[in-house]
Amino acid sequence: MTTTDPPADSVDPKLLEILVCPRTQEQLKFDPARKELVSSKEKLAFPIRDGIPIMRVDEARKLGDDVAPKLP
Repeated sequence: MTTTDPPADSVDPKLLEILVCPRTQEQLKFDPARKELVSSKEKLAFPIRDGIPIMRVDEARKLGDDVAPKLP
């Protein structure tokens, strides 16, 4: 890991700019507490494993209607 690489439990900001939800095509938000990428509209949270976002809908965690992550 070089000094410019993000931590393994984070997402490179440049990558985050281009990643979108595979269903809605909306931009995702990074939840640092759970280390997930969240699609607010689809209510899915995509895991990040070893610094790699897993963008498969069947791997995503479904967010409940009562769960509203507080993300920037």
